[in-house]
This record gives sequence, structure tokens and C-alpha cells, in this order.
Amino acid sequence: MTEKPVVILGGGINGAAAARELVLNGQSVWLVDSADLAFGATAYSSRLIHGGLRYLEFSEFSLVKESLDERARLLRLAPHLVKPLRLFIPVQNQWGGFVQAGLKFFNLLPKGTKPASRGLRVVQLGLGLYDWYSAGGGLPPRSLHRIDESGAPNVSPAVARQLWAYSDAQISYPERLVIGFLSDARQLAAQKGLDFRVFTYCRASLNGSNIEIQPTDGQNIQPITIQPSAIINATGAWVDATLARLPAPSRRLMGGTKGSHFLTFQPRVAELLHGQGIYTEACDGRPVFLLPFSTGTLIGTTDIPFTGDPADVVATEEELQYLLSVVNNTFPTAGLARNDIAMHQCGVRPLPYVDAKTPAAITRRHQLVWNDESSVPIVSLVGGKLTTCRSLAEETATAVLSRLNKSVTANSRERPIPPSKADELLATQSSHAWLPSTDISAVIAHEWVTCLEDIVERRLVLHFSKHLSLKTIHWLADELIRANKLTPTDAPAAINRCLTRLKSHFGITL
Repeated sequence: MTEKPVVILGGGINGAAAARELVLNGQSVWLVDSADLAFGATAYSSRLIHGGLRYLEFSEFSLVKESLDERARLLRLAPHLVKPLRLFIPVQNQWGGFVQAGLKFFNLLPKGTKPASRGLRVVQLGLGLYDWYSAGGGLPPRSLHRIDESGAPNVSPAVARQLWAYSDAQISYPERLVIGFLSDARQLAAQKGLDFRVFTYCRASLNGSNIEIQPTDGQNIQPITIQPSAIINATGAWVDATLARLPAPSRRLMGGTKGSHFLTFQPRVAELLHGQGIYTEACDGRPVFLLPFSTGTLIGTTDIPFTGDPADVVATEEELQYLLSVVNNTFPTAGLARNDIAMHQCGVRPLPYVDAKTPAAITRRHQLVWNDESSVPIVSLVGGKLTTCRSLAEETATAVLSRLNKSVTANSRERPIPPSKADELLATQSSHAWLPSTDISAVIAHEWVTCLEDIVERRLVLHFSKHLSLKTIHWLADELIRANKLTPTDAPAAINRCLTRLKSHFGITL
């Protein structure tokens, strides 16, 4: 009798990592997403692989240690995607925020208290702990710099008198890490003779102990019914909506917040950063990053409570002006203006539901929540972040296999994520000016591409390129036609849909 697969709902970073971990342990897996892979928070993060320096303020030491361990692993196992990054923290005084930091550390600070500006000694203490927890990680330790020092970001004297520097890491394309996990899982499954399948633009529902999988967008796919051994709900900010739709009764699990970023190619900002990042504060105390990104600068993020469909969320003008003000306070000589924003994006963090007035105080720790009233074992993944996707996958696989009375036989702690041709292309062609047709064909054939937006946004991440053009969109549509993924008759509508989404969702007009 064929083994019942574990069905994973959600093709973001956590669903993909969990699929790989289960296949590594000899378990068949079907992964289902109602949209595309990496469609949710994975694609809208700050693209940092970090230990969570700010988590130290809330005494989440184990989370920081886990994150730093995973940062070191990703730097080692996926060096084509994850790179070291030096970040600078502006400090204006010696002891600012010291009392508040102590109250926060002991959980005595009243909710909703406006954060105080962090002084040199508070940051020094935090970075000392950060370096201690990351000992052996192979990155340079903290260092103190003058604002006029050669090679340091040239921040305004009104913002800082000195700069603390520390090490973290950056992943420019987390969408590619999702593909890397699933490609590795597919290869492992073939070697082990397991049933591994990926369904995008399909919706799953429970009917007794069976899962029914149906296409959501008119694809030429017949509905499929399967009896799963377990269900993993890895739909991120949609976790509650997924449980309601299955249906699987549950208390409210998610309380996500929206975060917006924008990308600028204004050269002066990049010059002032010197290829490094800044971790600063807005006027309300909210942490904001200014990060080097290809030939531009990525700025974010906001942190605003959100209810509604995460697919509909977009950056507002108020948020963009808020982030612009942070850049111009930090770099007044840059003169960054609204028309310097090349694109913007917004996503919903899959955070646990808590009654916290300050969004930044909501834990970033992940949780596994089982639904024991269902006819099939269902576990929902709540919280988590890019950095800890692999450790969350290991914890999830262990919990699911235990429910199935199976033993854990392997883990991915030392398993490299091999680069694909597309990964190499993105690494060497940062301008996206050169896109070989053979490589695009391979992406379409082997990376679960269904429509034009899949290629533009989540395989080649072309919406982050200043070279994206209408000509490129038409050329990619022709490639889809050649691959029988699109008909010539439907191509004009597909192109218009892609252009409309670029405009409405990212502020990009071609």
C-alpha cells in the first residue's frame, strides 16, 4: 500500500523547509499553495539573516542564540544566497535608554511606552551579548567608529556622534531559498522513491479524513483527493483563514502586523552607505534599516497592526513618507524625494496573536499549535522568521514524525543548498540586463512556474531591477508560450494583468 503523504499547506519559506526536512527523513510530502511559492511574507521581508539584536531587550536569549546559530549555518550552507553584512548603529549620547532597557529586560515597562533613544552604553551592552552568543560564527565583532571616519556611513551629526558597528547577514533573494529547499526535496524524493508533489494555485479542503485539492484559477488540472497522514498549516499570515476554510475549529492564532519597504537607486544614498547597512530609529523609536541592495538601497520597515486579507496589503503614502523622513534625517545631504522611490512593497508578518499595544514587543518566537479536534492531525506553524526557517522545519518534522510513530533519522544541519543556474545568474548579473533564453526555459520547466508574475516577482525578482522593461515582460510571455504555459490568445491579458499588479502592488510603471 502506498504511504500516506504529509500534506503541507503553504509554499513559503517555512513550508518549503519543512517539506525538505520530512523528505530527508523518508516521508512522502505533498505541498499545496493557493497562490505561488514564496507569495507571502517570505517575499516582503527586510531580507536579513540576523540574530535578532532587538530581541535581547525582551530577554529572548534562547531565540537570539538559535537565530545566530542558524545565521552561521546559512552562511555556510547557502553562500550563494546569504552574505555577511556590516551594520552601523548611530548613537547620540552615553546613557540614553539605560533605565528603560532595564525595565524592559525585567518586563516592567508599561505597554505602549514610547521607546527611548538608545545611548552608546546600552548599545555596547547589547552588542557585547550579541558577540558572546555568536562566538565561533566567523564574523567580525563589534567596533566603535567616528561619524567622519573613512569607510563609515556618513550620517548626520544631528543623528549620531558615534557609530557602533556589528555583523549580521543578508539574503537578497529569499524567494530563491524557497526554490532551493523544494528542488533539494525533489531530488531527495527521487533518490528515496518517495511521493513528492508541489501544487500551486490550488486550494485544499477537508472532507472527513480526506484532503481535496482543486485548482483556483482555471488551470487544466483535475481535482485530486488524497488521505493524508498529517497536515501542516504553514500558510503564515493566512493560518487562521486556512483553518476556517478546511474547516478545522481553532482559537485565534495570528495577529500579524504589516511592514513596508521601498527601494531607491538614488546614487547619493548608496555612496553615503559605503556598501554597508544602518540600523537606526525613526522619531517614534521604531527600528528602521537602510540596506545595500544590488545597485540600490532598501529601506524599511514599518510595523502596523493589520486585519484583512494579507494578499491585499500595500504600502501607503503615509508609510513611504515616514521612511523617507528617516533617510533624510540620517543623510540630509542625500535629498531623497518621493520620485526617487523606484518600487515599494508591503507584507504581513505571521506573528502570534497577543494583546500587545507595541507591535515591536510581540515575540518573534515560533510556536507549533496542534488541532486535536480534526479527523486528521493538523499542526499550525505560528510565527518564525527567515533566519530560523531551517530550525523550525527540524522541530516541525520531529513533532509530525512523532505523531506518526516514526523516528527521526536525519536532519539538515549540515546539508548544503546547491545553487541552480538561475541562482548563479542572479549572483553574477546583478543588473538583470542579460537573461539567457536557455536559462529562462530551465526556470519555467523546473521551478514550478505557472504564470508571468511567478517569473517576474518570485523566480527572477525582476521587480527589484531598474532594468525591468515592457520589452522584458513581452519576451518572458513569449518564453511561457514556447513552454506551453500560455497561449498566444491569452498572452495580451496575461501581460496586462502583470503590468497592473506591478503598478498597484509595487508602484512600478513600465
